[in-house]
Amino acid sequence: MNQQFELFDIDNPCIGVCESNKKGYCFGCLRSRAERQRWHHMTTEQQREVLRLIAGRKLRIELMRLRKNEQLGFDFEEEVEMGLLF
Repeated sequence: MNQQFELFDIDNPCIGVCESNKKGYCFGCLRSRAERQRWHHMTTEQQREVLRLIAGRKLRIELMRLRKNEQLGFDFEEEVEMGLLF
């Protein structure tokens, strides 16, 4: 397999929101504890893999939010036709 020469370093995905959930994933960058701790010691390929994992995590979060909104969503502006009771 050919190795591609890197002209630029891969930027650290940290956005400065450094809080973790119960499983250790950061709310800001979506990296695990290990991924955050090892970032500066990773190869470019390893960093790319972490970015790929982050993209998948972000997609799953968005899908969960959409499903939650579908379940909780009510259209209060929609007029519902009510029949006469008597």
